[in-house]
Parts: sequence; structure tokens; C-alpha cells
Amino acid sequence: MDTLNMIKPIQSSRQLERVIQGIATSDGAGVKLQRVLTQDLQRRLDPFLMLDYFHSDNPDDYLAGFPDHPHRGFETITYMLSGKMRHRDNAGHEGLLDAGGVQWMIAGRGIVHSELPEQENGLMQGFQLWLNLPARDKMIPPSYRDIPATAIPVHQDPQGNQIKIIAGEFAGLAGAIRREVSKPIYLDIQLPANSQLACPLPSDHNAFVYVYQGEINIGNSGQSLQERQMGILETDLDCDGVLLSSTKPSGVLLIAGQPLNEPIAQWGPFVMNTEQELQQAVSDFRRGLF
Repeated sequence: MDTLNMIKPIQSSRQLERVIQGIATSDGAGVKLQRVLTQDLQRRLDPFLMLDYFHSDNPDDYLAGFPDHPHRGFETITYMLSGKMRHRDNAGHEGLLDAGGVQWMIAGRGIVHSELPEQENGLMQGFQLWLNLPARDKMIPPSYRDIPATAIPVHQDPQGNQIKIIAGEFAGLAGAIRREVSKPIYLDIQLPANSQLACPLPSDHNAFVYVYQGEINIGNSGQSLQERQMGILETDLDCDGVLLSSTKPSGVLLIAGQPLNEPIAQWGPFVMNTEQELQQAVSDFRRGLF
């Protein structure tokens, strides 16, 4: 755990552009979840395509999991706060995702995988984020990486703020994952009561925050986000970060990325650039070519 690196001060904080409540839905074999980043926000939050939050201690809400299903053209990032999930895919990868760990999968030209809980009761809590691939990389070979909690860098400051750096960089610490084109930042931030944290952000990145515990304020204007709300941050070239503050113990994801500025064509689990490429993806999957 790092307590020595100092956080670069920010000169001007981004403000809250919009609050998103998300929608209750189910996916896979009936897993109940909150879909926060929906398809209508993909252009605004480019390069991110989807964010789901699952949180239940009722096994009926999650036990059936996500049986075999295909993907092409993007990356999936599954981050577990509580519980265990087993990954298997048709490329021969297998791994157990445990509390605090991350599964980072590049679907590339096509993969079929399953994500199934390995617990019969207790709390299952976590997120799945979809990150788009640039056109040049959509047909690369699929790959998979398990990142245990112990391999994710953590920064703790004198106020007691704790920042897990899943992707990107914070306080001089490089995260577990880097990407050249989309340059994602993925931070899990724990703030004690009555705390502040200044988070530097590239001014041209699209960015959002999701509060999974407590309540936070954004910037200096008193704009607040409640538990289970997502806040889209203004993309302002004059702002070099975002100021977060809390009145109670809070947990929040801060996610940002460099826009790809490419066409988005999606049909379910396939995300390409054109309708023709989508049709080819469906055809390839039906012919067993993933």
C-alpha cells in the first residue's frame, strides 16, 4: 500500500453534467442487476459501452449466472467486490474471480464464455464494464487475464482515502491495466466521512462516477450523488480533474477514457463499426467460427 506519493493538485474541477438513475433489469440466466450505462449514452461516454452493477444476498437473484454467450469487438472488465465467479471460454481459459479481483477479457474477433457464481449463498456484488475496441483492433485474437486483488496497486493518503488503481495512473502509481488508444482510467475510491479527494483527469477524456456506497459531492458547487446513482462529468478542456468530497463513508468508481470517435454499430453482444460487420459477426458465430 502506497502512502508516500503525493497527488498532483488540480486547478479546476469538473462539474456534474447529468445524474443517471439506471434501470433494473436481468441478464444471463436471470441475474438481477442495475444497468447504469445504457446504449443511448454510448456516444456521450465513448469509449465505454455499458456498465452493470449487481448487488444481492439472495441466491435466486444471481445463482444461475451467465451461461455460454458470445462477444466480438470490445473488452469486458468484471470487478468483484464480494463473491466468487468462475470464468470459462472456448479459447481454453479458465479462472476464478474472487472478491477484490478483476477479470479483463478482450473479445476481439470472437469468443464464447461463461461466468458462473461459485457460491450458494451470501452477498454477490460487483460490476461489469464494456470498453470499446478501436476499429484496427476489433479482429485481434481474444485474450483473458485474471488480476487478483493483491496485484492491484493501492494508494492511501493522510486523510484515509483509499484508491485502488485498476487501470490508468494515480499518485504516480501505474494501474494493473494500460491501453494505448482508449487510455482508460478505472479507480475504486473509498472515502471516510468528511473527506476530500482531488483526482487528476486528462481534460479531453469522457468521465463518469458511480456511487455504490454512501453519498458524494462533486466539485465546489455542492452537487451531490446518492447511492446507486451515476454522474456524468462535464468534459471541459479548462478542467484538469474532479474534486470529490464525502459527509459519510462512501465508495465510488471513477471511470474515464479517451474517446475513439468512431462509428458504433451494436447488436447484442457484438459491437462493430458498420452494419455489414455486424451481419458478418452474426454469421461467423452461427457458423461456429468464434
